[in-house]
Amino acid sequence: MQNLQQILQIARPITWEAAKILKSYYQKTQLDIEYKGEDPVTAADIAVSNYLIQQLQSQLKNQDFGYVSEENYQQQQLTQEYVWIIDPLDGTRDFIDKTGEYAIHIALVKNHRPVLALIAIPETDKIYYATLNGGTFVETSDGKIQKIEISTSQKIENLIVLVSRFHRTEKLEYLLKNLPCQNHKSVGSIGCKIVNMIEHQADVYISISGKSAPKDWDIAAPELILTEAGGKYTHLDLTPLQYNTGDVSQWGGLLASSGEFHDILCRESQKILLDWEKLENPQT
Repeated sequence: MQNLQQILQIARPITWEAAKILKSYYQKTQLDIEYKGEDPVTAADIAVSNYLIQQLQSQLKNQDFGYVSEENYQQQQLTQEYVWIIDPLDGTRDFIDKTGEYAIHIALVKNHRPVLALIAIPETDKIYYATLNGGTFVETSDGKIQKIEISTSQKIENLIVLVSRFHRTEKLEYLLKNLPCQNHKSVGSIGCKIVNMIEHQADVYISISGKSAPKDWDIAAPELILTEAGGKYTHLDLTPLQYNTGDVSQWGGLLASSGEFHDILCRESQKILLDWEKLENPQT
């Protein structure tokens, strides 16, 4: 097995090329859109997924990696020690609506936890990458690389909370309305949200599962990018996230933050959600 830095050297140029492919689709006036249930899928999703898996398999040779992509997954736990978890297009609705807020997520997971991650933001010509205990870096298309860290030290009421344009429920709205921080910013793609946090443009992101939940590929790469920059990403009860468990859905409440008020916000969110349950089910 090559070490993480060697794998990263292979994965970075692959990620840049995938970003170019995705951007070329984005610039087309007509997108070939199909639906998996209620979720849109474009030809871009499939093309980038195929490219990433083919290139990683080819350049990593015959090493024993598992591969999970949004476009090829089956509900099962892979048995390989190292598993790639890939989202070829995070923020498909934003991609279709041309907001520019879409991303590619690539994570390498060992023992259910991410050890290497890359996020490409094609519209800013940047990729972000991290390895476990190695920090988070941003690379621009001219080849410049800079270490990047979370900014903290402000009052809790001044924190900026990231919200989705599409995944909104009454339960989540109630939670957001009752948090001590009331500054909201709409951003598409979880990858773009996490980048906003490490670029010092926002501080908190909360997701609450309902009929569906975020998937492994939505979160695995963003989590490591955030935590290696100094932030935190956990369940609301502060337990760590787990990947490649046999269920790709991340059920419950998840909170990502710049870290300073993470525990307080998790506890406060749990209290607010308990109040919501009492309002919704007054007899229980």
